[in-house]
Amino acid sequence: MERIKQNSHVVGLKQSRKAIESGKAELVFLAKDADTHVKLPLERLCEEKDVAVVYAETMKELAKACHVEVPTAVAAIISGKDA
Repeated sequence: MERIKQNSHVVGLKQSRKAIESGKAELVFLAKDADTHVKLPLERLCEEKDVAVVYAETMKELAKACHVEVPTAVAAIISGKDA
């Protein structure tokens, strides 16, 4: 969880999916307690795009690491490169 605190990142399903699809996501954080309809498609996309997934215990824990107040299902560390 320290990596997300120390690197550029995006928060939320739409922004994370966009980063993965564009090749900018280096690492994805996914909350274990996120809804299955959120987790499964994102896990498949990460597998297709060869992006590693790290699991956070809860959406609250992930939100805290991302410095947001709303529970967060997914976040992604992004690279500075233009993809």
